[in-house]
Amino acid sequence: MTQILIEVPLDEAAANGVAALPGVSVQRVPAHERAWELDAELLRGPEAMLCKLPPRNVQDMTDLKLIQLSTVGYEHLKLYHLADLPLRVCNARGIFDTAIAEWNLAMMVNLVRDLRAMIRNQDRGHWEKAPRYQQEIRGSVVGLWGYGGIGRETARLAKAFGMTVHVMSRSGVSPRRNAYTPAGTGDPEAALPDRVFVAGQEREFLSGLDFLVLALPHTQQSTGMVGEAELRALPRTAFVLNPARGPIIQEPALLTALREGWIAGAALDTHFAYPLPAEHPLWGFPNAILTPHISGADKSRLFPGRVADLFVQNLARYRNGEPLLNELTPREWHEA
Repeated sequence: MTQILIEVPLDEAAANGVAALPGVSVQRVPAHERAWELDAELLRGPEAMLCKLPPRNVQDMTDLKLIQLSTVGYEHLKLYHLADLPLRVCNARGIFDTAIAEWNLAMMVNLVRDLRAMIRNQDRGHWEKAPRYQQEIRGSVVGLWGYGGIGRETARLAKAFGMTVHVMSRSGVSPRRNAYTPAGTGDPEAALPDRVFVAGQEREFLSGLDFLVLALPHTQQSTGMVGEAELRALPRTAFVLNPARGPIIQEPALLTALREGWIAGAALDTHFAYPLPAEHPLWGFPNAILTPHISGADKSRLFPGRVADLFVQNLARYRNGEPLLNELTPREWHEA
């Protein structure tokens, strides 16, 4: 009997799907948003755990072999020293791909049609049929910096909208294996990009874009990766979208780019502070759309079923000795 501990809130259907697995015993504990400790009686026994945040005393869980995170990001977990423990850790890469890709396409449409200005006109009862409200994204070039699950699903949707897809990836793109992908989504075979750029071709990549979408994880290497030089390399008509992590873009450079018109505008779902202070200058730019880190979130009605599906698949793979989906590698822990 494999004992399972679940800390993530699942709806009844998702919970029943896990409990229906043969040879498992399920124990549920309340979800936590902050650091927590597991009760002593549960430190022994659980062999697999589904959680958003591991307990502070995870090192005392003597029988634990597998942690399935319900989050994609894991850099904040380095203080738990999970990479040094005799267990395997998988993140939730793929769970939020469709939601974030939808946000990307929505922001492209909203930016190119200047929806913010139209809503301001609506609020004051002003009728204006300016040309900038009548533009399309069809025929535009979207550049995806990073080609993981989010980039691949964004590429699929962009193709449906008649866009050209360029990809910037350090070492090119290739088929994606052992990564969770909801059925019918993404680009598992890496067949969609019209052009792929590799390390050393950043300026060439940026110079031909209508939209730059940051679709890569936040690591030591990606912190501050987009600065003045990169923003100036974009056409002045280009828009920047950041659903990844705020610090990937250098804040002073972004503020100057918006203020001085190096770029046409930006849509930002990830920020430099949480919550973004009311006095922060980003709120005041008419050509910027700010959303409160909701492009992909665990409050979606589809989240419980997807995270349960990922956990069930990985439990089956674990018990059968097969490669796990989204297993974090020593390199990923090191670069986080």
